[in-house]
Amino acid sequence: MTPETEKYFRNLNDMFRSEGWKILIEDMKASLAGINSVEFAKDEQDLFFRKGQLVVMNNILNLETQVAAAQELAEQEDQDENI
Repeated sequence: MTPETEKYFRNLNDMFRSEGWKILIEDMKASLAGINSVEFAKDEQDLFFRKGQLVVMNNILNLETQVAAAQELAEQEDQDENI
């Protein structure tokens, strides 16, 4: 892994351990149920807007898992190169 890539993963992992990140995730989880309810959609535009919100929220909620998988893959590639 390049030093830049290592720094990238280190910075993200530092963020995931912060209290601010934990608060953000809890707030998003709490908001998810209301946004995910189609019964409150006023019209078709609102439904599509909610869909977009859900995509963004799910990306953020899954970011830690995605970064962990990417970091593991990068480490595995480094090990494979050293064999």
